[in-house]
Amino acid sequence: MPPVSNGPKNAGAAGAAKEAPFEEALKKLEAIVEQMEAGELPLETMMARFEEGVRLVKTCQTRLEEAEVKISRLDQDAAGNPVVTPADALLNNDE
Repeated sequence: MPPVSNGPKNAGAAGAAKEAPFEEALKKLEAIVEQMEAGELPLETMMARFEEGVRLVKTCQTRLEEAEVKISRLDQDAAGNPVVTPADALLNNDE
């Protein structure tokens, strides 16, 4: 019978989730969703996976927000000085 509680291991996963790259966090999240959808996990394990999934969602959201900030383009103003154009402005200009 597999262990029901992930006690200290789960706590380590929380720290790892905050440091995980987007792709890794997303893969872990997808695996958790598959495990939960299978419906074969004990309730305590399912709750632990749900909590880990919530942390991973927050990690993914943070990584996407960080990427959005980095996605900017250097333009030049009339004087030739570099001007940073936020990603939102770039998207709005394409419409």
